Amino acid sequence: MKALFTLLVALLVAMPLLAAQPSSTPPQSLYGVLVMAHGGGPAWNQAVAAAVEPVRKQYPVEIAFGMADACSLQEAVGKLEAQGVRKIGVVRLFVSGESFYPETLKILGLQEGAPVKSASACGTGEAEMHHGPGTEMSMAFFRIDSRSAFAVSRQGLAEAPEMGSILADRAKALSQQPAQEDVLILAHGPGDDQENEQWLANIDRRASEIGKIAPFHRVEVRTLREDWPDKRKAAEQGIRDFVSHAASEGRKTIVIPFRVEGFGPYKDVLTGLPYVSDGRGLLPHESFTRWIERQAGELRVEALQASRGKK
Repeated sequence: MKALFTLLVALLVAMPLLAAQPSSTPPQSLYGVLVMAHGGGPAWNQAVAAAVEPVRKQYPVEIAFGMADACSLQEAVGKLEAQGVRKIGVVRLFVSGESFYPETLKILGLQEGAPVKSASACGTGEAEMHHGPGTEMSMAFFRIDSRSAFAVSRQGLAEAPEMGSILADRAKALSQQPAQEDVLILAHGPGDDQENEQWLANIDRRASEIGKIAPFHRVEVRTLREDWPDKRKAAEQGIRDFVSHAASEGRKTIVIPFRVEGFGPYKDVLTGLPYVSDGRGLLPHESFTRWIERQAGELRVEALQASRGKK
């Protein structure tokens, strides 16, 4: 009898402590955010991570670097699901909303067309490809293993209103006499001519914010079309002619890269020409984070609807 009484007392003492312990099984209804980013060198990746950091105060977040790389996406989704996430908003951090969009839907199982993952798909180096100076990236393509509901963003940075304030701030910081200055915004650009025109039109809409802060002589958007040598040659000459023409008329050219981070190859393109730039792309800037937060919030609603459809 005494032993039973002692056991009951011990249980009464332990119950509050047991209740205070966190559950080892996470809730199965959380919403999380997967940020897809191209990826680059340490500075590039760190800039993206810093921009994403404030979003972690609202949702579980993972970053998948790579150009729609199934291995990276599988790893990021796995980390979110380990936290109990079953509804995932995929924020695609690319200049064009069309970049890798069909591939992403197939990898996530939202469309047919991605094969089953092979045993050697990840970690063997077979899927690596070279893209840009000193940057190796995986481009594995298979349908990832997941039971989560996904909502995928469609808007690229070139279509995002928030990017206009970034361009305006960059121009304002570099300007001294706006009426005697031209602003040249440079972007990577695609190979297809029609798609390139769409890039120019979208970025030009963002660049319209620059004219609201000061009366610059001229604001123009150009693409270098970096990965297509036959088209790059003409594009590069056009860019150099723009800067040379401004200088011949006594104006300074402010160069702003419409890139996620850094100045890219533009220093080499502009060698020997007079221009002003701080070399900063769209990051760092608080408006970039606001765009991610907006995308994440909109996708949360879509992911919830998708999850109901899967039940």
